[in-house]
Amino acid sequence: MEEKRKKKIDIDIVALLSAIRHDKLWMGITMGVAAVIGLAVAFGTPKEYKTAVMLAPETATSNSLTSNISSLASMVGMDMDFGKSNDAIYPELYPDLIQSTDFIVSLFPVIVETKDGSLETDYYDYLLNHTRKAWYKRPAMWLTALVEKLKGDDSGAPTDDSKVNPFRLTKMQYNIAHSIGKSIDCTVDKKTSVITIAVTDQDPLISATMADSVRYRLQAFITEYRTQKARNDLAYMENLFAEAREQYVKARQQYAAFSDSNQDLLLQQFRTKQDDLENDMQLKYNAYTQIYEQLQLSKAKVQERTPAFTVVQSASVPIKHINKSKLSVLVMSLFLGAVLRVLILMWKKRRQVFVIG
Repeated sequence: MEEKRKKKIDIDIVALLSAIRHDKLWMGITMGVAAVIGLAVAFGTPKEYKTAVMLAPETATSNSLTSNISSLASMVGMDMDFGKSNDAIYPELYPDLIQSTDFIVSLFPVIVETKDGSLETDYYDYLLNHTRKAWYKRPAMWLTALVEKLKGDDSGAPTDDSKVNPFRLTKMQYNIAHSIGKSIDCTVDKKTSVITIAVTDQDPLISATMADSVRYRLQAFITEYRTQKARNDLAYMENLFAEAREQYVKARQQYAAFSDSNQDLLLQQFRTKQDDLENDMQLKYNAYTQIYEQLQLSKAKVQERTPAFTVVQSASVPIKHINKSKLSVLVMSLFLGAVLRVLILMWKKRRQVFVIG
């Protein structure tokens, strides 16, 4: 039994070129329409500017200051755990942190100003009322709004946009937060741990302002997280120090008052009472000095736990937008129009163009 030979489909290039040569009119019309659509999209798309900031966080290594503080702490019988890093938030998690709702909502009240100085408002109001929308996106926005209006708001979500609760955002607040999340890009180089924060916006000055604000808030969050326990310990030691000082001052005043009022008496009971007051004052003083030393160590630990960030590249107002040039859009549109017309011709002339062998 003979095996069936597989059919082979070839394209007759001569026939295809002949079809294209006789289709100059429609080829020109298709490319012209594609060029018009491409330019309309290019001119209708708002310009966007991108600002990047680069940070280099400190490495978790021990230094001479850490060693000296640890030695001083061991002298008074304390284990301050200097130089040991048990961070749950490491640089690889910074992009997720920036995309969190709490972090994005904290950007709502940031005051921004346009480059021409015509507007100064908070970032939430700017995104809600003062940004341009591409014309080709408006039909979809109107359709979405119409559908939501017909469906009604039965989600039970709050409708007051003046109050922001990250736990329960309104529909508008959620949309603005989602828009901010898409405009912020954070990457971490795994080899160097350099953090790159980029913010895209329609105004160059606002883009630079928000990039610097994101950098500042990220540093503040990491600093607060890493020093939280040390600051709690410092607050506790400050309370102990205040109590110890108050007790020492009270004991000293009692001793001084008793000594002044009984300095001419030689009775043994008065001397015994005076010795007891002096011993109590000395004990209070010893406790006061020890707590004072621990208080200084706690302050040093807060400083040691405070991370240092080196700004490799600071925020700078961009000069050029990141949109594709009109010429490149025109060339791409003409090419796509030509490809589309060739595909249509290949389908219409498929019997002449495709040769089945």
